Parts: sequence; structure tokens; C-alpha cells
Amino acid sequence: MEELAEAAGITPRTLRFYRERGLIPPPRREGRIAWYGPHHLARLRTVAALLERGHTLNGIADLASAFESGRDVGEVLGLGEPTEEEPVRLTPEQLADHFGDQVTAENFAAALDLGYLATDGEEIVHVSRRLLDVSSALVDEGVPLAAVLAAARRVRHHADALAELFTDLLRAHARDGDVDRLRPLAKSVVEAELSMALDRRLRARDAKA
Repeated sequence: MEELAEAAGITPRTLRFYRERGLIPPPRREGRIAWYGPHHLARLRTVAALLERGHTLNGIADLASAFESGRDVGEVLGLGEPTEEEPVRLTPEQLADHFGDQVTAENFAAALDLGYLATDGEEIVHVSRRLLDVSSALVDEGVPLAAVLAAARRVRHHADALAELFTDLLRAHARDGDVDRLRPLAKSVVEAELSMALDRRLRARDAKA
């Protein structure tokens, strides 16, 4: 314990306190001997980094609990890597850099439930760099992360329905039924319709002003 505390730049008493609060996982035990490994040091450095970013110990403890219960990356991506999206590996500190103090246990759990995030050891994997960048940009614009995730759940529902519609349409009528080859056509239709829908919404809002 003393060696781990020294490597992390904290006192053994602080390390014991962190362990009691659930900020780090328990050590591996062999009889009366407790073994700490590199993942414990990584977690302690994460705790220090989150404290520097203004997170409280209670908030970090809740986040650690959500992290420990998170779905493994193999479970989220087990059906295959996204064909067009680039997964991003993040440390908890890097995730906090994107979203600041809005990286709460509740938001983390919501992102895990959506399948946006997964865990891989001490790392976090976001399934899509584009979605990560857009979510971060929306938060920078003042949209709460909880609202972004709630909207994402609604978008997911509509996106699944659109994917089913186009898959059925192309398999039933396209010459070779190759949905993957024709997916750019489906994406173009959705992008154009969304653009026109936004135009209609904005014009309607301006007319009421």
C-alpha cells in the first residue's frame, strides 16, 4: 500500500480513505497480503485529475460505481465494429475534458445504456467520433448533457425506424437487394428531408415572431 501511495503522490491514509469510499477497486488478496496493480495506480491518477477539474469525491465515487457496472466494450461492439463510424478510446479525464462537470454518474449511466459508451479496463470507448464531437459541441453551446442524451434516445428510435424502412424497401425492390451498397442513397434522403424539415420549422417560427 505504501508503494502505491508513494507512486500516486498521496499518503497511505488517503489511499485507505479512497479505498473505503469505493474510489478504487479492492486489491487482490493472497492470505493476508493485498496486491495492488497498475490499474489501481491508473485509477488513483484519474481521481486526482478529476479532483483538479472540480469534481467532488462523492461525484467521483458515484462515477466509479457507474464505471464498474458499465458494459464491456466487447458487449457493445460484439456484433461488429461500426462500418462507417470511428470508435474513440478515452480516459475518464479526457471524457471530463469534453463535458466538464456534466460527467455525472447519471449521465454516464445514460450513455452506457444508449450504447454510446463502453468500458475497456480503465479506458472508456465512445462508439462514434462524430457523435462524440457533436455532443461536445452541443454542450459547449449551452445544451445540458442530460438533454443531449435524452434527444439522442429519441433520435435513435426514429433512426431505427428509418433503417428498417429503407432496408425493407431496398431488399424488396432494388435489383440486387444490396442494402450496404445502396446505403448512401438512404442517407442522402434522410439528410435532405431533415434539412427541409428544419427549414419549415425555422420559417414557421419566424412567421410567429
